[in-house]
Amino acid sequence: MPTQSPRSPIGIIFLTVFISMVGFGIVIPVLPVYAKSEPFLMSPSQLGWLVGIFSLVQLFAAPLFGKLSDRIGRKPVLLVSVLGTAVGFFVIGKADAVWMLFLGRIIDGASGGNIATAQACIADVTAPEKRSRAMGIIGAAFGLGFIMGPALGGILASYSHAAPFYAAGALSILNALLIWVRLPETYPAEARGANTQQASLGEVFDGGRGLFISLLLVASLLSTTGFAFIHVLFALFCGDQFQWGLRETSYAFAYVGVLAVLVQGGLLRRLLKRNIEKQLAAVGAFCLAGSLFWLPRVSGTGAFLGSCALMALGNGLLTPTLSGMASRFVHGRAQGRLMGMMTSAGSLGRFLGPALAVLPLPLTFSEMARPLTGEMLTAVQAGYLQAFTAGAGLVAASLVCILLLKVPVQPEAQA
Repeated sequence: MPTQSPRSPIGIIFLTVFISMVGFGIVIPVLPVYAKSEPFLMSPSQLGWLVGIFSLVQLFAAPLFGKLSDRIGRKPVLLVSVLGTAVGFFVIGKADAVWMLFLGRIIDGASGGNIATAQACIADVTAPEKRSRAMGIIGAAFGLGFIMGPALGGILASYSHAAPFYAAGALSILNALLIWVRLPETYPAEARGANTQQASLGEVFDGGRGLFISLLLVASLLSTTGFAFIHVLFALFCGDQFQWGLRETSYAFAYVGVLAVLVQGGLLRRLLKRNIEKQLAAVGAFCLAGSLFWLPRVSGTGAFLGSCALMALGNGLLTPTLSGMASRFVHGRAQGRLMGMMTSAGSLGRFLGPALAVLPLPLTFSEMARPLTGEMLTAVQAGYLQAFTAGAGLVAASLVCILLLKVPVQPEAQA
């Protein structure tokens, strides 16, 4: 059984994840606006692919990083991952052509295994009965970083659109130095040849849980795809609907992040004591679908912030409960395999969402003079309306899957 090491790396892991999420949060509100501006003037379809390609590449790269960390240890993999992220950010900041933006995103996605590797570090140094609490540290770092990152990105973007990317790259370099100097290797060499064989797909779906697991995976894919529409549309919508600059838009992102942390860290924890995960997931999907449907129909800042609050509540209830059900109702080696499948569904959804979200926007979207007026404003507003409504429809479809779930009896713990 793993035991806490004399020199606990948990504090360093917290800082590693926190710095990574600050860098990620800096970029998310800025990237679509940056890419639609001079000199790029990317088309809507290019914008969607640019935002989503990170997750598409990560879908294939992350499992390879996981296997590599089992062979050579966590520290070198984490170090390479963070350095690769820095290179990706610097390439985007330096970009003067569309292909350089895509190159930077691909490099970042290909090296984006730092969160999963950090989770493996936590598992290496904590006993099973303390692991859930330790994993909560990852969640706290994730949430805090995503609150600070967008706000910082908005401030930096007031100097130049490239400044947030250089800042995110510099933070990644700092992160790499922290890992190199302070993080001990958590996976000793003698343990690297003792990995258990991965479960087969049959083990994941056996025991009469096939329909339950299938519906969970489909619900995760649909809800993630629908919610990921905001990754590309949110900042663009704020600019066109309210004439907000990147600073105001980034503050709105941070506002959603604060509310999501409050939901997951406070409300959800209390509600889960009642063992009502399916019901919470259904309420979350309903709220998230409603917020996406409402958002393009708002007429003022107050209503917009209300829709954002409903979005934070919905996603804060939905995503953790789907993952929780996947982890609780499959046992043995199949649990790790299923969690990997859930992660893959999430990555695929975060690629598909941005790629689909931009389809209703006019082809000349990036070339239109801002602020929009007349027929151009009408056309763009119609595009946003169709896009957000489609996202709401995907989340509503996930709600149907959740309502069809027949939660099985929780399996007995296995050694």
